[in-house]
Amino acid sequence: MSHPIVHLELAAHDPAASGKFYADVFGWKIEVDPNFNYYQFAAEGGPGGGFNKVGEFNTKAGDVIPYIGVDDVDAALTKIEAAGGKTLTPKSEIPGIGWFAHFTDPGGNRMGLFAGTNPQK
Repeated sequence: MSHPIVHLELAAHDPAASGKFYADVFGWKIEVDPNFNYYQFAAEGGPGGGFNKVGEFNTKAGDVIPYIGVDDVDAALTKIEAAGGKTLTPKSEIPGIGWFAHFTDPGGNRMGLFAGTNPQK
């Protein structure tokens, strides 16, 4: 597995308004996950993503969190910390979808990890 970017999160004061903006301007498909009140987007030809509310996961307006696809979040966090990175949000479950975590690399860049319930090969 090459560990591609699989998801992007954009911090927004009003996720619904941000979703409408990108749908109107760029034609992105917006779906709301009612279980999490999470606005997801699909942009043809690129990774999908979503809008988290400013303040969630200590985000501020303008923050973008790229998520790297992995098979095992715990193993990836172990490698990250051994290489000088720091775990910000430990492995957390998204029920029925998978697992995620947040980390910073040694340069201070904030990133995410994602492993679905059906691991990528």
